[in-house]
Amino acid sequence: MKSADHASEATTTDDVALPAPAEAKTDGPGHPASITTDVLPSDSATELVVPALPTDMLLEMYRMAVTIRLMEEALLAAAEEGQIGGAMHTAIGHEANAIGAAYALRPGDYVTCTYRGHHHGLAWGMNPGRAIAEVMGRSDGFAKGKGGSMHFVSPELGMMGANGIVAAQAPHAAGLALASYLRGEERVAITFFGDGALFQGVMHETFNMAAKWKLPLIFYCENNRYSEMTPIWRTSSIEDIFLFPRAYGMASVQIDGNDVEIVHAAVSEAAERARDGSGPTFIEGITYRLAGHMAGDLETYRPPEEVEKQQAYEPLTVLRRKLGARGISEDQIAEIDEEVDEYIDEAVAFAENSPWPDRSETYLDVFAGSTSSGG
Repeated sequence: MKSADHASEATTTDDVALPAPAEAKTDGPGHPASITTDVLPSDSATELVVPALPTDMLLEMYRMAVTIRLMEEALLAAAEEGQIGGAMHTAIGHEANAIGAAYALRPGDYVTCTYRGHHHGLAWGMNPGRAIAEVMGRSDGFAKGKGGSMHFVSPELGMMGANGIVAAQAPHAAGLALASYLRGEERVAITFFGDGALFQGVMHETFNMAAKWKLPLIFYCENNRYSEMTPIWRTSSIEDIFLFPRAYGMASVQIDGNDVEIVHAAVSEAAERARDGSGPTFIEGITYRLAGHMAGDLETYRPPEEVEKQQAYEPLTVLRRKLGARGISEDQIAEIDEEVDEYIDEAVAFAENSPWPDRSETYLDVFAGSTSSGG
């Protein structure tokens, strides 16, 4: 779980101003990472100063990444067995975006996210057993099974809601940031969204308002290069998404969203800017969705070779390489993998044994307006 101590350990620079984007790289594929589906996340445009995080923190992050990965794989299996009703979206391959951000922020900060938000829920401290129970619609879920996969929420952890409406979580986060500003608090709000949300009108209204009022808000685009089944090169009129919000006077960066240390560094800088009154930051985290858009997706819209190429640079692989370079043995990694595997098995059993909600719950936790005859 994130902590203020983690955030303070990682901050090593006094200058919180974000760097200008680097010139186009000549040693890479020569295509913009924002819109090209087979470009690697490491080919992102912005060079950041990235402090090395302590090895024990990287081990915590790895454990969390494996927990998220195995939970989502278990959910996919449950969906295939018919245990989950409705649409269910995983973030397999996105883990570093959630984990790096969660460790960079403080307890009490706010987060909103998309319907692809299981990884944010766990990174912000949700219990996997209760999370799985929620997706399965069971009464031991954190919302009594009423929210399901697309509406993760836990205000006590700062998780202020996932949203099934594309881009709707962005103005919610702006409202939370405005409340923090008006109350004189130092709480930061971060909102996560996909590349497909960028062209929704409400995003631009929120960009403008946040920049004008210098709200303590971080916009984080998890750009997996696909809007559902449509590659972004088919829909975007611009090649570098991260430059677009600068039209609103906002600082912005494009980073490798598969590297927890880079994500941590970018979010740490953005949080410092937000807390000192310098306003919002836009972060484009280049990542890749290794599973389909939703459970049951046939994935006919992308070639297997593209997915295979990206798998070699996915967050767990990147973290294992980092830990190996720090002297962590393969046996130590395997031990963590085994422990987490048992933990998720127990979480699945907890969820499967959780009772179904009583029918009376249908009429609870809802709002009803008063009616009048109107004369």
